[in-house]
Amino acid sequence: MNRNPFLALRSPVSMTLQCVAVAGIVLASLNPAQAVELTSPDKKLVVDININERGDLTNLLNYSIKWQGRSVLTPSSLGLDTGSPSAVKGVQIHGVQTCSNDQTWTPVCGERNAIRDHYNETTLVLQTMGKRPTTIEVTFRVFNEGLAFRYTVPKQAGLDQISIQRELSEFQFPADHKTWVAYQAQADYEQAKLSEVRNGCERPLTIQASEDLYIAIGEAGLVDYARMRLGPAKAANTGKAPSPATNLNQPSNGPTALVSQLTGKVRTSLPCKTPWRFVMVANRPGELIENNHLVLNLNEPCAIQDTSWIRPGKVLREVTLTTVGGKAAVDFAVEHQMEFIHFDAGWYGNEYDDASDATTVTVDPNRSRGLLDLQDVIAYAKERGVGVLVYVNRRALETQLDEILPLYQSWGIAGVKYGFVNVGSQKWTTWLHEAIRKAAAHHLMVDVHDEYRPTGYERTYPNLMTAEGIGGDETSPTNKDTMKLLFSRTLCGPSDHTVCYYSQRVDENATHAYQLAKAVCFYSPWQFLYWYDRPAKAGQAGGAGGGAQIIGDEPELEFFDTLPTTWDETRVLEGEIGKYAVIARRSGKQWFIGVMNSGTDRTFRLPLDFLASNEPYTAHRYLDDPAANTRTHVSITRTPVNQSSVLEVSVSAQGGQAIRIAPNP
Repeated sequence: MNRNPFLALRSPVSMTLQCVAVAGIVLASLNPAQAVELTSPDKKLVVDININERGDLTNLLNYSIKWQGRSVLTPSSLGLDTGSPSAVKGVQIHGVQTCSNDQTWTPVCGERNAIRDHYNETTLVLQTMGKRPTTIEVTFRVFNEGLAFRYTVPKQAGLDQISIQRELSEFQFPADHKTWVAYQAQADYEQAKLSEVRNGCERPLTIQASEDLYIAIGEAGLVDYARMRLGPAKAANTGKAPSPATNLNQPSNGPTALVSQLTGKVRTSLPCKTPWRFVMVANRPGELIENNHLVLNLNEPCAIQDTSWIRPGKVLREVTLTTVGGKAAVDFAVEHQMEFIHFDAGWYGNEYDDASDATTVTVDPNRSRGLLDLQDVIAYAKERGVGVLVYVNRRALETQLDEILPLYQSWGIAGVKYGFVNVGSQKWTTWLHEAIRKAAAHHLMVDVHDEYRPTGYERTYPNLMTAEGIGGDETSPTNKDTMKLLFSRTLCGPSDHTVCYYSQRVDENATHAYQLAKAVCFYSPWQFLYWYDRPAKAGQAGGAGGGAQIIGDEPELEFFDTLPTTWDETRVLEGEIGKYAVIARRSGKQWFIGVMNSGTDRTFRLPLDFLASNEPYTAHRYLDDPAANTRTHVSITRTPVNQSSVLEVSVSAQGGQAIRIAPNP
């Protein structure tokens, strides 16, 4: 196969970005035998690109991916539908730019303390031929972890704005692989074949091609554009968006294609860059989690000069909405090494009432009898080094944002949970990310709840601490559901799982040692614990969530007490989608391991070869134990270990285990 000589890439140089521009070069009427080839830095992933010499904007080119010599995607077309009648006679290359990058950066909060951004990149400057030629660029960026691509429409003669009706980015698979699908951000994932995927499929989408080949398709760098979802590629040829219930593909064992689907039209001035679309590849599902920094690498660097006010930590929700409850929550936070307390819905009135005023403290009587002196609680918390967070529903956010952010800053509030925000369309995507930037201007951290799913914006604005977009403990997920979420939702960013501990739903679905482990496995710089529970001194029953469980003094709570929420290193030791996960995370010299299980009893043998050599440690293990004389039935063992040790971990069908490994004093 002939290769384009202008696309030869230089070898990456550490801490260097190399770019070679080949401007004004016209490579007209490429023959089908000609192709552009791009390889990953480790040479394992190869992308072949063929320009469609008879194409138009809706079908500019096709690309295919091989990884370690195996087909990941077969030729898949790329294009944009701008709604204009096609009078195009083909597509030409008018310029080429190649780049190689190898840099390492440090996140403000992360699952690892150093992230390598290592890739080879090619941008093709394409021009459609005909009476009204259009220039468009397609950039391919190849990492060891996978491929990413995006479109750029530059400003050009006679074209200052563009309206994108549909994006036609295909993902053509060589076979009808197994996948796990959801059609809402907080829905449960169900196993399906690719040919059974309906319109509006949530991303990231995790796919199993074989026992040792896993793939994930997703979106990164979404800031002011319509959200992408996925659907059957046949829908792209109809000119319409079929009903989400329509299944245009019948199950088969043959090739199956998905296509990007925008949530509404995009209208924007030029130049316009679309978000990135990525295809991650890995030998095992846990490797997808280990490589989820790919999403961050596809976002702009941190835009906040001074990040010293951005603080991760554990959060206790104050459920009584009273001054007494607030101060009791602060005292509990101090005693149990928690950094924040949170006043949830109801503190400024009925969150669903447009008349509720988020500049006032007006407790919703349907949630609490009050009394709540919020500023008194904030002052009490500040004296003790505890931050206060508050919830605000989108109704107040949309009408009062510019008023409440400086007000909350003056009150001394540390952060805001944005609730039930509108998502999907270009309008609301733009609004939300602007709201995050506005919060940063007032030194306020943000947690975005409900249907929003992150795409890596927390790299650019690290005051975006976490996001829901997950069927967390509020929805009472089964262990099987949780294990599917872990290998799909967590690929795109922090997950606010609202971890329950004493709630009855824990006993119905899992065990308490499993809940301890969950706080390790699900990464969130703000880790909400004891979601439906309250300290004994909180006072009245009722309040937010309606829970009345009192947090006790069970010995295993020491695990939550010592748990960090950001990490220096993350390793997935074992994992199978929907079945089990064993994740180890390091903070300083300590390691925390979470073991979560579903379906059947299992025993894992865990070599501790990741520990420092010649250093003695103690493994503090928190196990499910029906004989333990507490309401949570968790026992604790403490075992000397070192780098050569192997832990044998046995867990029940719905159980788990949490482990803290610390150097000996």
